[in-house]
Amino acid sequence: MPKNIDEIEFTIFDTETTGLEPESGDRIVEIAGIRFKGKEMIATFQTLVNPHRLISSAAFAVNKITPDMLQGAPETREAIPKFLRFIHDSCLCSYNATFDLEFLKNELKLIGKELVHNNAVVDILKMAKRIVPGLERYSLWFVAERLGIKTEQKHRAFSDVGLTLDVFNKLKEMLRAKGILDFTNFLSLFGLNSRFLDDINNQKIAKIQQALDLGVKLKIRYLSGSDASVTEREVIPKEIRQDKFKSYLVGFCCLRNEERTFRIDGILHLEII
Repeated sequence: MPKNIDEIEFTIFDTETTGLEPESGDRIVEIAGIRFKGKEMIATFQTLVNPHRLISSAAFAVNKITPDMLQGAPETREAIPKFLRFIHDSCLCSYNATFDLEFLKNELKLIGKELVHNNAVVDILKMAKRIVPGLERYSLWFVAERLGIKTEQKHRAFSDVGLTLDVFNKLKEMLRAKGILDFTNFLSLFGLNSRFLDDINNQKIAKIQQALDLGVKLKIRYLSGSDASVTEREVIPKEIRQDKFKSYLVGFCCLRNEERTFRIDGILHLEII
C-alpha cells in the first residue's frame, strides 16, 4: 500500500434518494462520483436511477428530482453494478458516508448482491470534525463556507460531489500543514472500515502493551481532538482503556506533567524509548 495520500486513488461519491430511510423502502434516485489521485481527475460517473417508487415531498423539496426525470433512467440492476466497476480498487469517500453506504448496500441487497468492497472507506464529515473542531454545525455547505469555498450546494449528486471534492482538498492541505500525509494515519483518523481500523489500532495497542510489559516510556506524535494541534510527547503508559468502541492510552504525560488520556486513533506515531 502506498504511504502518501497523494499516491492513493480516491472516489468521492454522493447519492440523492426518495427519502431518508432505506429500511423503510426509500431508494437511490441519483448517484455520482469523481475518481482522482492527487490533483489529477481520473474519471467521473453520474446517472439517475429509476426506483419505481415515488419521491417523498421532503426529498423533492431538496433535490427537485421529478418522476418525469426518472422516466427512461436505468434501473438499479443496471446502474449500481456500473458504479461498482467505477469505484473498483479506489478509496471510497463521501460526506456523511454512513448514510450513502447504507443506501448503496440496500440497493445491492434488492438485486441479490452485497457490497464486496475490500477498499478503505473514508468519511469526509469525520475529517471536517477532527481537523476543524468546534464549528456550530457540520453540514456540507456550512463547512465549505467556513473553508472559503464559494460554491453553492445544489443537492444534486454530481454537483455535491464537486463541492465535497473542494472541501476534501482544503482539509487535505490542512493535514499537509500538520505533517499528516501517511495513508495509514489518514485511515486511522477518518476511516470507517472496521477491518482496516482494527488492523491499524491493534498494531498500536501491541506496541503500547509491550511498553507496559517492559515498564518503559513511549514517545508519541498526537493529533488533539480538542484543537487539532499536533504535538510530540513522552508518556509513561498506565493502561489501555476501551470505551464506546474507542481505545485509549492512559498514561503520565511528561509534557503536561499529569495523567492524560489519548485516543489511540489520534496517535500518529509511537515508539518505545
